[in-house]
Order: sequence, then structure tokens, then C-alpha cells
Amino acid sequence: MMKPQRKYFGTDGIRGTVGTHPITPEFVLKLGWAAGRVLANGHGRSKVLIGKDTRISGYMFESALEAGLSAAGMDILLLGPMPTPAIAYLTRTFHAQAGIVISASHNPFQDNGIKFFSGKGMKLPDEVETAIEAELDLPMRTVASDRLGKAERIHDATGRYIEFCKSSIPYDINLKGLKIIVDCAHGATYHVAPNVLRELGATVVTIGTQPNGLNINAGYGATQPQALQTAVVAQQADLGIALDGDGDRVIMVDAHGEVVDGDELLFIIASARHAAGTLQGTVIGTVMSNLGLEQALQQRGISFARAAVGDRYVLEMLQQHNGMLGGESSGHILCLDRTTTGDGIITALQILAISVQTSLPLHVLKQGMQKCPQHMINVPLSCDANSILSSNEVQQVVRDAEQELGRYGRVLLRPSGTEPLIRVMVEGNDAQLVEALTQQIAAVVKTKARDDAA
Repeated sequence: MMKPQRKYFGTDGIRGTVGTHPITPEFVLKLGWAAGRVLANGHGRSKVLIGKDTRISGYMFESALEAGLSAAGMDILLLGPMPTPAIAYLTRTFHAQAGIVISASHNPFQDNGIKFFSGKGMKLPDEVETAIEAELDLPMRTVASDRLGKAERIHDATGRYIEFCKSSIPYDINLKGLKIIVDCAHGATYHVAPNVLRELGATVVTIGTQPNGLNINAGYGATQPQALQTAVVAQQADLGIALDGDGDRVIMVDAHGEVVDGDELLFIIASARHAAGTLQGTVIGTVMSNLGLEQALQQRGISFARAAVGDRYVLEMLQQHNGMLGGESSGHILCLDRTTTGDGIITALQILAISVQTSLPLHVLKQGMQKCPQHMINVPLSCDANSILSSNEVQQVVRDAEQELGRYGRVLLRPSGTEPLIRVMVEGNDAQLVEALTQQIAAVVKTKARDDAA
């Protein structure tokens, strides 16, 4: 069944450049009102949590949302800077109708966005987002003064979430003796992640923990782990943890300074759960997950399937396959046996617990999965991507490449969901062949794109 076409909501809420529609104070004010109207329907006096990351525009949008929700008759609980997954958790524990996150995740500070969690701590159903969009087309009307929503600031939110994170691993796990570098990307985990690790006994060195509203994700974090790699080696640490600006992604670095990405983290957790007899259902990756992950899991008798790129689609497929583990190469990992959404801190804790229980360092744990050589080229477009992908020329060069790769390789051509380009990716066992085939396919795609644009 086709999903309804939505005007504002994407796969992860509403996101864009601050000051450019729809990421403006006027729109966010009305969005708060529209969301309040939909969420309060039939619930009587209702409440919504609002949290944000550390970008400077969060103050402005927090106030706009608060005003809109109050005008719709919703009470508001303000959490301040908090990781996105913390807001999902706290929405459940406060029995709120919804949680709202003001964040653009791994994007630079010039961007911002609004995303919602249901009262169950999960992404809002499509029909609720569609209903909110319908309300946005109506004139804004304020409820009677005696029904206006009240706002209250929650002062113990950080402590509540720290305890939740610690509870995601066995109580007898002690990180004493481990030296860990944690990189918080100057983002929402800056006051949470270091304290979680310290309270569990680790010696913690921090980088990327001095947010000023303008430096979120700038040179630090899960999308730029080079600073962490350097710090781990220089400090002779056991490992490093890099979170993104809103804390739902994590990339780790082993003692040798080597990056351990989301595919490898997913492999380590799935293998440990499988060995313990606690793994349930199919493990879900995406079309971008490395072929080595699929092969390593299959060698262990673990079922694996691929979803479209985006944690929303990973979650949908997990629910369809009765699974509990899924994720993306970017480090957005879903451990549904621990929490309801992607959580960088909780994912990292699962890895640390496995390392302590097995007495194996991260560098050894990742050895069970051998990543296949992978090469990708982004081809810019000024025309329709679908017409290019369906053309005889492109389909033929893809078939030729697949035949040359044989059963130990794959080709993926995918339009970007956020930029005007086609991603050309090839994987296989031979790195030189993989790169050559990627170049060949990209050349044909470029030629076809140029001809179509002419």
C-alpha cells in the first residue's frame, strides 16, 4: 500500500536550514499548535516533552514550540539539552502523549529540525504525521485562557537518563581498568556520556564536550572520527567512542586507532546475543550495509535482511521479522531488547559489556567480520534520477558488472534522499576490480545524465 505523500515530514521529521521555510519561528509556532491539536485529541489535559541538542537556534525553536503547544491546550515539560534517545525514554516514563526533539542530528549548526516520538517512545505513525500536516493548513486558533497549557522545566532529566543507560547492561559489569576517550561532537551527550562511563568505573578522557551553540559536529563526532582516532593512540586508551550531535549514532575506535563502524558494531552485538541464545528474529541492515556483515552473520547461522536506508525503515522491517537488532553503517543501531530507538550510548555500552564479559578487546571482537572492499561514487544530477536508472545503457553496464563480480559481489545504484545525485556503489572481494567497475558504471551514469539534461 502506498504511503500518503507528505508536504513537510521526511523519514526523520522536518529538517532544513534555519531561517528558510519551514525551519522558521513562524512555522514552528504553528507546528507546535498543529501537533498539540492532534496529540491532545480525546486525551483531556495532555502533556508533551521538549528536548533539544546544543545548536544556538534551539532556544528560539523551543520557545516557538512551547507557545504553539500552549495555544492548543497542551502542557509542556522542558528538558533542555538532551540526547534524542533520552527524550524517547523520558516520554515513556513521564507518560506523555509525545516527545519533541529539536535537532538536526549530524548536520552543522546552520541546520535544525523537529522530530516527534509517540507516547511509546517510537517514531510517530504516518497517519499522525499526516493529521498534523492537515492541521497546518487551518487557521491557528487559541484555546480559552483557562485551558492554555502550562510549561514546567524538568531538572532531574539527566540523572534519570544516566540511570537508564547504566541499566541497559548487567549490574555486575564494571569498567574499572578501561581508559576510554569519549567524543560528544559538542552535542547533546556532552553532560551525559562521560558521566555514564565514569559511574561504571572507567577512566574517561573527553573531547568535543564544550558546546557553544555554533560548534556542534564541527571536526568531532561520529561523522568525523579522525580527532578521536588521534586521541586514542596519543593517550594509549583502550578504545574511543564517538557520538553524533544528538546522540543516536555511535562510531567506535579500537586501541590501534582503527574505526569500528556501524556494520561491525552490529556484528559484534548480534554474534554475542546469538552465542548467548538470546538473539531473536532476523538481524536487519540496509542496502548500504557491507557485504561482509551479511556473510559473517550467515556463517554463524544468523538470518539477515536489508531495509531501505533510514532507521524508520530498519525499524519497520524489524517489526515485520520479529527482530530485535538492526542498524546502519553510519552507527545508528537499534537494540530493541534495550530501548525503543537508536541510542549511541546504549549501543556503546553493549559493546563494552561484551568486551568485559569475554575479556576480549574491541580490536579482537571485530575480527570475526571481514569487510568486503567497497567503493562509491556520487554522480550529480540536474534531471530525473529514475529515467537514468531505468535506461538501457545503465541497466546493461550494471548487468555486465554483476556478471564479472559473480556471487561474491553486488552493485547498488540509489538516488540520494537529500541531494540531487545518484550513489553508485560496488562491493566485491577484489578491491581493484571493485574500483574499476564503479568507475565504469559512474561514467555511463554521468553520460546519460548529461544527455538527458541537454
